[in-house]
Amino acid sequence: MSPVHAPVAARVVAWQRAHGRHTLPWQNTRDPYRVWLSEIMLQQTQVSTVLTYYAQFLERFGDVAALAAAHEDEVLGLWSGLGYYSRARNLHRCAVDVVELHGGSFPRTAAQLQTLPGIGRSTAAAIAAFCFGERVAILDGNVKRVLARALGFDQDLSVAAHERALWTIATDLLPPAAADDAIPRYTQGLMDLGATVCVRRSPDCAACPLAATCVARREGRAHELPVKSRRIKRSAQSLWLLLVRTEGGDVWLGKRPAQGVWASLYGVPMFDSQEALMDAVAAVVASEGVSNGRPSLAYSDPFVHVLTHKDLHLHPVVWVLENPSPIDGNGRWFSAQAWPALGLPAPVRALLAAAA
Repeated sequence: MSPVHAPVAARVVAWQRAHGRHTLPWQNTRDPYRVWLSEIMLQQTQVSTVLTYYAQFLERFGDVAALAAAHEDEVLGLWSGLGYYSRARNLHRCAVDVVELHGGSFPRTAAQLQTLPGIGRSTAAAIAAFCFGERVAILDGNVKRVLARALGFDQDLSVAAHERALWTIATDLLPPAAADDAIPRYTQGLMDLGATVCVRRSPDCAACPLAATCVARREGRAHELPVKSRRIKRSAQSLWLLLVRTEGGDVWLGKRPAQGVWASLYGVPMFDSQEALMDAVAAVVASEGVSNGRPSLAYSDPFVHVLTHKDLHLHPVVWVLENPSPIDGNGRWFSAQAWPALGLPAPVRALLAAAA
């Protein structure tokens, strides 16, 4: 560690003790199951949202064995509304691997943790640092921002070589592993700084323990760092949603394919156009057992649902049937008591709730 970098760890550790976050439910524990669960949930999701889901998961799945023993549908159902559902599928697969390949105990090193589904380099490092005190660096989005600003690291992090260089610097900055609880506290301190002080817009430099030597503050470049030039290209897609329900409140739902939008979740029949939806309705009306004459369809206002890389323009259509009959070969009827427990995309859940 260079003389310029040497004080960083000590200042972050001291700041975390005095001003960092200490009351989050996944803190003050070295249980890798609880730390892992929180780390996965906190990816791309705010703490305020995670708090409720974290408590619900622990209540239902108290340890990794309970999670591994569950059916994936139940896990997706409990995850429903949290978004980024590949996290939930990987969460379940990871739990199964921990039980079947590691005897129900999480590996104790970051290198071994990275072999598990859904655990990348930074998440593995967080678990290893918090639970086992391993001297290993994390580099999530918040930490990249703190370090890039503090050190004036202005290389484009879209370039793999530049990100590797920042990983090396982050490792050099770590306090000694033998220094009491310095590794977990330093790791937590960087997370806390990025989440509460060195935020993306309007950082509170006066409250930052690194302000005295922060390059971005000295040069007025906080808004420029970190540099990441490659932007995700967004796309748009229109989907027509056919919410078919009975007068008694049952709804027709089918499981989505394992790939694509809302993979493996339950949903209403979806179509790429109004014409395709109407053709499907006509086929159902013409089939045996559905003789309601001209179908009475209620069109709701379209709305946009934003995904990571795509804007979904959704057009809901409600069709109430007097007599329930099969709608297609990819679903079945669920009662008003049964569908809330399913893994459902947030907009579909909202539509079902509004139509109940």
